[in-house]
Amino acid sequence: MKGTVMNVRKNRKRTDHSGSTFNSFLEQEGIREEVEAVAIKRVLAWQLEQAMQEQQKTKRAMAKQLHTSRSQLDRLLDPRNISVTLDTITRAARALGKRLIIRMADVKAKRA
Repeated sequence: MKGTVMNVRKNRKRTDHSGSTFNSFLEQEGIREEVEAVAIKRVLAWQLEQAMQEQQKTKRAMAKQLHTSRSQLDRLLDPRNISVTLDTITRAARALGKRLIIRMADVKAKRA
């Protein structure tokens, strides 16, 4: 993401964003969806790590329970890696006695 954001910034003219919302700034820069995806993944990775710590479950034990490699588990726990599938996150949550809940919400109407 960092390289993408830097390339976008270099190729754009300076825009005065004073008075605009953070969301409108992200939309104007064309990076809102990517930033939201990273934010969601950071929260999920943090929650999985917290549950592992609470249960004193090592990465090795967790990888074995998920029938996967330690490097794959590291990708799951990497807050910047947004390419992890919902199935993988769901299996990890279940291995920790948790359940993944996803919901969609309406986009709020734009303010005048």
